[in-house]
Amino acid sequence: MIIDQIFSSSFRVAAQALLNLKPTRLPHLPPPTPGSRYTLYSHVPFCESLCPYCSFNRFILNEKSAISYFGSLRDEMRMVARQGYQFETLYIGGGTPTVMLDELVETIDLARDLFDLKEVSCETNPNHLDDKLVAALSKRVQRLSVGVQSFDDELLKRVNRYERFGSGAETLARIQQVAGAFDSLNVDMIFNFPGQDADAIKRDIDMVIQSGANQTTFYPLMSSPSVNKKLNASVGEVTYNQEAEFYEMIVKELSRAYELSTAWTFSRKGGGLIDEYIVDSMEYVGIGSGSFSYLDGALYVNTFSLDTYRKMVGSGKNPVTGKRRFNKTDQMRYRFMMELFGLRLDRMAWLKTFGLSVETCLPLEITFFNANGAFAEYNEQYITLSPRGRYLLVVMMREFFSGINRIRDQARQAVLEADRAKKDQLHPSFETKA
Repeated sequence: MIIDQIFSSSFRVAAQALLNLKPTRLPHLPPPTPGSRYTLYSHVPFCESLCPYCSFNRFILNEKSAISYFGSLRDEMRMVARQGYQFETLYIGGGTPTVMLDELVETIDLARDLFDLKEVSCETNPNHLDDKLVAALSKRVQRLSVGVQSFDDELLKRVNRYERFGSGAETLARIQQVAGAFDSLNVDMIFNFPGQDADAIKRDIDMVIQSGANQTTFYPLMSSPSVNKKLNASVGEVTYNQEAEFYEMIVKELSRAYELSTAWTFSRKGGGLIDEYIVDSMEYVGIGSGSFSYLDGALYVNTFSLDTYRKMVGSGKNPVTGKRRFNKTDQMRYRFMMELFGLRLDRMAWLKTFGLSVETCLPLEITFFNANGAFAEYNEQYITLSPRGRYLLVVMMREFFSGINRIRDQARQAVLEADRAKKDQLHPSFETKA
């Protein structure tokens, strides 16, 4: 639809402005606010191979470098604890956090010693699903999230996953083998890859249902300039012509076994949810190279350079190198997006936080959503989303995270340029020899 394209383009521009970070150096993060709830995110930026659609801060695994990094990660965790932060939820992402299982276990155990954790979520890849992983993590991790992306063998080959992680059938068998070992087993899927059609997505859905996983996330492809360039070379041009159609089909087909928990998260009927995205506690602390924190209306970004990260943490310095302070309206828009992503906005909680109704705070957004049939319930207590509204939230989240990916692109480029300058200083004729 034309309106979807306009909305997508408009929100893309808004996200770019919102996420325009400025360089900064801080002695430490702002202190926790008494009574506030926070989530801890821990980033492990190592992978055995690099996928062309991924914009996260990640590097090819080097065991010596990874062992050193995990040590720095635990040191930063201690720094956060000394500031007085407490967390009930820890999410470990990457990269592939399970590439160094012993180091990961030591990190989780430290987090449990430092904080009163109730839930630990951790990402992994299909090739790591074995008895060793289950033995190490089943008592430490409540929610294991497996990055599958697709079960389609041809697509897996084109995005550099088939050789490393195996066929779709092999991945399905591995997931079925560990189903039941964790409180929640999540299968991460991506739709709207170039060349992907409805039949391929339906096959993916059928295999997710067969997997035994009690949760699945179906993200739209979230691209950035670097991702688009790589995908154009390996898969094809990214377009959004069928995205709404695919999303509607995914919701319908998954309803055979799952129900919506967020705009793109589906839980087995009758099952619980350990959420991957920040819905219940919107403020979070990120530790590790390339991680993000959102605290007291400001976004903070840790250095993307592994060497700089180790040096800063090793000398007791905060590794934040970028910051964006959101104004009051930006904070309201962020809250509006995240609450509706969780499928319900609590009007009374909004009034308590901002002192004004959501209509008074965001008249243009409410008018647009109303005009597009985005609301299912609109009463004194809650606002909920219609099917049309859920797709609009998918678009908003896609563009918001694409904006985050553009920050990652810029940060990685700065690291590459700094590394290149160091090589030039050491070897003045580097360019002519290359």
